[in-house]
Amino acid sequence: MARPSSATGPTSGTVVRPEATPLVHDGGSVGFLLSHGFTGSPASMRPWGEHLVEQGHTVRVPRLPGHGTTWQDMNRTRWQDWYAVVERELLDLREACDHVVVGGLSMGGCLALRLAEQHPDAVDALVVVNPAVASQRKDIKLVPLLQHVLPSMPGIGNDIKKPGTDEYGYDRTPLKALASMTQLWKDVRDGLGSITAPLLFFRSTDDHVVDPLSREIVLAGVSSPVVEDVTLHESFHVATLDHDAPLIFERTDAFVRQHVTGGSGA
Repeated sequence: MARPSSATGPTSGTVVRPEATPLVHDGGSVGFLLSHGFTGSPASMRPWGEHLVEQGHTVRVPRLPGHGTTWQDMNRTRWQDWYAVVERELLDLREACDHVVVGGLSMGGCLALRLAEQHPDAVDALVVVNPAVASQRKDIKLVPLLQHVLPSMPGIGNDIKKPGTDEYGYDRTPLKALASMTQLWKDVRDGLGSITAPLLFFRSTDDHVVDPLSREIVLAGVSSPVVEDVTLHESFHVATLDHDAPLIFERTDAFVRQHVTGGSGA
């Protein structure tokens, strides 16, 4: 039975939204660490995590610091805070499991890539969904300056094609946190060549948050001998909650069986 964990990371005392509760489940010898995206919450990864629980796996879906409360909280956090949480979860999984698979959506995908860069012996496979490591948007390029004069700008959440679906993210984008994320992007881009783990890369054809530049950079930069590039035709950015979610789950299962567990499910 999956159980919620306590809130992760620094907190200002603000109440965590129920939808943002982390997912923790101790199952079999294959561990999965799934990271949500910028201004999002574990809600965007919960169906994926619950699917993996049903398969008998050990699963961790943490809440990143500053997420699931208020955007003002998030403006007091930086990429090192977010990364510290997923790094701790990875190292804990490595001690408990024979194999560890790291996955992420958007910024969560970027964090997953960094884990594979920094801990190549701990990550047996990577599964990323519309990961962000760069942007061609002009307003993003101005964020290092804008952060000093504006606290936030309109939000980027809920880019979902499926009607009536909510990722429970913020309706404002905290600019100090966003400026920090762009620093994370550069750090990850610089280390892509050190990634050798098998990589399963999902990309939506209609993504209104992350442009194609990130895909081009990641696929050209990694040294992974196994790379599967899967196009999602029926989803927007938050594909883990969209029409293609079942495809993501099924392809992940098959990829892990083929490249991690050698055909077995555990």
